[in-house]
Parts: sequence; C-alpha cells; structure tokens
Amino acid sequence: MNVKPDFSKGKNYAETAPAFLSVWNMESYYGESYIVQNISFNVHEGEILALLGRNGAGKTSTLRSIARMNSPQVTHGEIWLDHQPLHRMASHEAAQAGIGLVPEDRCIIPGLTVEENIQLAQIAPPIGWSVDRLYQLFPRLGERRKQEGVTLSGGEQQMLSIARALARDIKVLLLDEPYEGLAPVIVDEIEKTLRIIKEQGITTILVEQNAVRALELADRAVILDTGSIVFDGSAAEVLGNEELRAEYLAI
Repeated sequence: MNVKPDFSKGKNYAETAPAFLSVWNMESYYGESYIVQNISFNVHEGEILALLGRNGAGKTSTLRSIARMNSPQVTHGEIWLDHQPLHRMASHEAAQAGIGLVPEDRCIIPGLTVEENIQLAQIAPPIGWSVDRLYQLFPRLGERRKQEGVTLSGGEQQMLSIARALARDIKVLLLDEPYEGLAPVIVDEIEKTLRIIKEQGITTILVEQNAVRALELADRAVILDTGSIVFDGSAAEVLGNEELRAEYLAI
C-alpha cells in the first residue's frame, strides 16, 4: 500500500501547506533504467522552485514525468495539481489541466512564422494569454511576428517557446534549461520575464545548470542526486551553504 509522506516534517518536504502541486513517492523508468527514485516534494502556488543537480541527476526526467510525457514511464506514486490527479492522465490531459512544459530543445515548429507558432498553441481550449499580450511581454517576438520561428536567435526561440506555453491557460510552467547557450544579457531578459510571470500568479519549476542564477531567482530549491532528493528547502539556504553547493552542484 502506498503511504503518502507527511509533508509537515522531514528535510525532503516543504514545511508549509497547502501545496499547489504535490509529487508523492514518484518513480520513473526509461526501459529498465531506474531514473526517478521515489521522490516527494511540494510546490506552492505562485512560487518559483529551482530543481537542481549535476548532469544525469534526473531533473529533466522529473519534469517529463510531471508533464506525463510518454517517456520516462511513471510506474509508482502520485502527482496532484490543484486537487487534480495528474498521475491518472495522459500528456494532453495534463496540458489541459494546466501543465505547460518548455523543453530544452524548445520544439519550434519549422515552416511556421512566430505568430503561427503561437496561434497553433491556441487551436483548442483552454486559451491563455492573447497574442497581443504576449508581444507586450516579448517585444522582440512582435517585431519578428512574420519571421519563420526556427530562424530566430537562440534567445528569441526561448522566448517563443515560453510564449507558446503562456498561450495556453497554464497553472504550472515547467522550464528545462531556459538559459542554455544564451548570452548573459539575454539571460537577464528571460529572468525579468520569469519575474513578471510570477507576478501573474503562475507557478514555475525551473531546471537549470546555471545554478547560481536559478537560485537567485527562485524561492525554494530541490536538489537531486542520482534520481533521489538530497535537499528540499529555501534557495537562500543553498546559496549560503558552500559545502552543499560543492557536493551536489559543483559550484
């Protein structure tokens, strides 16, 4: 019988309640490879959670498991979003329930303009931010609305990928390596955007190898090591703990 963890105590669970997104005893596999190993954590409405760890720690797999992608396969545990059982849903149902995944490869659709990429995300309900509102958030996209999406710079493609997620009526934004390969000035711009998104009440889980930048932005942090949680607490605590950062983040 699956025993749900007591989130009111214990180093691997947030101490505040109620949770908006809860992961309980989640296990995920790629084939026979045990990738996500019985993890549990809470995310609270409107906060930014940094999901950190070295390469291969299971960060992307955790995001994909929450989004209910076909791989990895979740074999055990529960995932709840605002009282909705994501663990019983397929990926398209999780998206309709309010999960917005921005993958590392951004998945811009070739042959479509910037605007067409955004409009395609709104082809079925629930509809989120309007195209005009997204152009206010990302003026560069407005300037390039008729340009083919895959011809944008890396930073602009990241903006477009986030805009497509916001074009849906999402409750939780899952960001996988949004700063990867971007110049510091573009990272600043993306970070400013994430702060604006937070002000709109959207909850965010951020996977990022640039751990210091992620921690400076986040409210809380969960650190993974070989598929298991080794820390769950405030982002400020990680920034102030040199030994913890050196052991699990190599910074």
